[in-house]
Order: sequence, then C-alpha cells, then structure tokens
Amino acid sequence: MRKSIFGLGGLQLVVSTVLIGVIAVILGQTLGAGLTIGLMLALSSTAIVLQTLDEKGLMKQASGQASFSVLLFQDISVVPILALIPLFASSAVSAGTAPHEEARTIGGLEITGWVQVLMMLVVITGIVVVGLYLVKYVFRIIARTGLREIFTATALLLVIATAMLMDLVGLSPALGAFLSGIVLANNEYRHELEADIEPFKGLLLGLFFISVGASINFGLLISSPRLILSLLFSFIAVKFMVLFILGRFFGLRGGQNTLFAFALAQGGEFAFVLVAFSLQNGVIDVGVSSILLLVVALSMALTPLLLLLNDKLILPLAFRSENLREQDVIEGNGHPVIIAGFGRFGVVMGRFLIANGIKATILDDNPDNIEVLKKIGFKVYYGDASRADLLASAGAREAKVLVVAVDDKHQSLKIVDLAQRNYPHLKILVRSIDQEHTYELLDRKVDGFKRDTFESSLSLGTEVLTHLGYNNYRAHRLAGTFRQHNRKVIHELYRHHGEDEKKYLSEAKKYASELEVLLQAENEDSDHEQDSSWDVSSRREEIQQLNQSSSEGSN
Repeated sequence: MRKSIFGLGGLQLVVSTVLIGVIAVILGQTLGAGLTIGLMLALSSTAIVLQTLDEKGLMKQASGQASFSVLLFQDISVVPILALIPLFASSAVSAGTAPHEEARTIGGLEITGWVQVLMMLVVITGIVVVGLYLVKYVFRIIARTGLREIFTATALLLVIATAMLMDLVGLSPALGAFLSGIVLANNEYRHELEADIEPFKGLLLGLFFISVGASINFGLLISSPRLILSLLFSFIAVKFMVLFILGRFFGLRGGQNTLFAFALAQGGEFAFVLVAFSLQNGVIDVGVSSILLLVVALSMALTPLLLLLNDKLILPLAFRSENLREQDVIEGNGHPVIIAGFGRFGVVMGRFLIANGIKATILDDNPDNIEVLKKIGFKVYYGDASRADLLASAGAREAKVLVVAVDDKHQSLKIVDLAQRNYPHLKILVRSIDQEHTYELLDRKVDGFKRDTFESSLSLGTEVLTHLGYNNYRAHRLAGTFRQHNRKVIHELYRHHGEDEKKYLSEAKKYASELEVLLQAENEDSDHEQDSSWDVSSRREEIQQLNQSSSEGSN
C-alpha cells in the first residue's frame, strides 16, 4: 500500500497544510503560526474514522483502504510535526513575536531549546529500538507462564511507562501511547494482545470523547457564533475539496470518493496534542488555541452527521444508493464446512465442494461481491468472520472444517487465532497470501495451507514447457519435483525466519541453486527418455509402430 500511503496520504497532508496555512496567514497569523495551524488541521481523527468504517464493514472497500492509508501517514507524521513546532517557536522568538519558552527541569537540570528537541528525538528513537528488539523477548517469557492476565498487565504497563517518559521530556503522553501501539504492532503476539485489550477499547475510547466534549468552550461559541461557525464550515469545506480531488486522482469514483472525503473532513485527536504543544512553545497565543480547540472538537462531533448526510442524501441523489448493509442473520448453520471469504480463491474451491454434494456455510464481507454471487445462485452471508459472534452463529461448534480464504492476511490470522482459541476441534485450512503469511501460519500449526498463486503459476509454467517441445509427462514430472522441493524449502527456511537476515538470504540462495541442479539432473536422466504415456501424439506413433511391427511379423 506504499503508493496509497505515501502518495495519497502525503499529498493530502501537504496540500491541506499549505491551503489552511495560507488562509491562516491571510487572517493575520505569522508564517510559522500559519504552517503550524495548517499541520494541526490537516490531521483527521483515526479513532472516529476507523471505528466508523469498521462498524459499517467498509474497511475492505476502496474508500476504507484509502482512508486507512491517509490516517496511517498522518499518524506517522505526528513525530516529525512535533519536532518542527519548536523550530517555528525559535524563529518566532528570534523575531520577537513570541515569548521565550520557560526552561524545563529534568533531574535538577534546566533543559531548553535544541537540547530539549535532541532529547525528544533520542527518547523516541530509544523507545522504538527497545520495542523492536527487547519487548518481544519479554512477551515470550510471559507466554511461557500461560497467564493471559500478565499479557494484559504488561501491555498496559508498557503504554503507561512510555506515556510518562514522553511527558518527562516535554512531549504529549498521547504520543507515548501511540509509540506503544507501534511497538506492540510489531510484536509476534500482537493478535493475542489485541484480543486481551479489546475490552478496554470501548471504555477508553468513550473516555477520550468525553474529554473532547468537556474541552469545548461553549462560552466562546455563544459569544462569537458567526466567527466559529464560519471557520468550522470553511475548514471542513477545504479538507473535503482536497480529499475529493485527490481521491479522484487516485482512482476513487462515485460514492466511494464522497465517503472517503466526508470521512476524513474533520480534525483529529492529535490536533489537541499539537495545539497544547504549540501554546506551550509560544507559536500561538491562548485566544487562537481556544478557537482551534473548539473548531476541531465541533468538526469531530459533526462527522457522524456528515456521514449520515452522505448515506441518506448525496448517494441516493448522485450515484444510486450504495446501501451499507447490516450483518446477515445466518440460517441453517449445521453444515460441516465453513468458508470465510468467497472471492476469486474461495469461489473455485466452494464450487468444487458444492458440486461434490458438500454443504458449506459461506461468509464474505464484500457487499458488492455478495450481490453478484447471489444472482449466480450462491447463498453467501454478509459478515466479518474474525468476529466471535458471527463465527459462532455460522455453526463453528458443529462444523468439522474451517476454510479461511480471505484476501487480507491480517484478517486471516485473526480468524485463525479466534478459531483455534474457541474451537480447537476444527480442522483449519488456510489460503496463504505470501511467504510471510505462510510463516505465520506455520507458527500457528494450522492443519493445511495453500499459496493462492502457486499452483496456477506452476500449472502455467508446465504448459510453457509443453509449448517448448517437452512431452506432457516430462513437464508434469518436472513440476512435481519443483513442488516437492518448494514444500521442503518452506519448512527449512522457516527455521531461519526471524533470525539473522544474512543467514536467511544465504540459505534461500543455496536452495535456489540446489533446485537448478536437481531439475537439470531430472532433464538429463536417460531413464525417463521413453516416458510418454501422457503425450497423445507420442502414444499414437508408438501404436503405429507396434501395428507395423505386428504386420511385418505376420508376413
């Protein structure tokens, strides 16, 4: 997704920052303050957008993927933005337009200016490095105890400790929590951690929005309603215009593009962090910060109304309604097989099972795909199989086999973890997306997996050989040798996965050379020269020769 993340996400941040910054300068702000305000308001609310799109089952659609890309780039950008703000403050101080920042005391020492910025960068880097190379070993030790409660406690301890450390050097505790999420996201136990932390998500998200609501200065809104409302709707209009134009440029069409633009047209939770940090550094004054906080909070509060406006008014009038559907109620769920994901991979396998009289409960989370399949005659239920309630209602307790054929490896692993945790009797067979996904499936010891492009690629390669003059039997024998060697190599390389990268690459090169030698030996093996039982033309020639010999013998 790097094209979408850095292309769409990067352009959105830059263009929104420039336009909003120019407007701020026109309204009387300094250049540094204008750019800071532009950076603040260019960010959107990750909490609101992802929660809303996930609840509506839109994360797999084009608008959901585009929104995720932009939000991811914005979240990554928070760290450099926080590093830039003191520079704007320094320029303002040197120009005499802002008060000098009070020195910060750490351990009895006064820390100011570039020293504080350097400490911030060192702490952020240290947290990321320690998280990548040390935390995973801590969680491995905890995993051996078998106590899930310690998993949860350790994860929360990591978040709190990181937040306190960031606060100590003058950064927001919220940024510390964000970096903790990055550290945990790279942990091999991330799916287990996500399941354990799940009960806290709703509670803490609610607490966050309570704090956002409490921060609204209604006195300012009552005293200057025209100013606040004009700034609010101008801000939303500018962001909507930027998002809509960029969405069209990156291939979003119709209702997908309007949904993408409306979903991200608000301010974000990190704006509260940046406003406080900018005020602390003297980039903006108290009056501007109060207005910014109010505008951002109101824009976040308006987001559900904007999405409702898009669903109920704009889509039906402009694009023919793209109805967002609720999860289906599953009936007749006593089938022996559950298929999660019925796209290009799942359809072929499902048709094969159904043709052999095997009944299956089929789940898919793409409403457009489901409508097409239902017209063909397939009974497909809408829903996300990584949800425990849906898997239970699909009859996982009575089923014998679960086939995970979704095209997203993270969702695939969530489904596998959920099934293994709650239904250990199920045989789990999985569509493998890539090599990394294969290794993660081996970690989980699933009952079987198939790489979705491996067999089709190998089959086409076999056909290439026949067009180059190889007989059918010989081509298929070489393909069989390749298949067996690949199966062995996957398990051999798996042993080195996650260790020394040079060792892993060295082993991969060794096995590639080994395969070339093995296939060359197969080609030179004279014992198979007469193997042509699968080649029709060769068999015809053999029969003609036998008939001719028989005729000559009778004469």
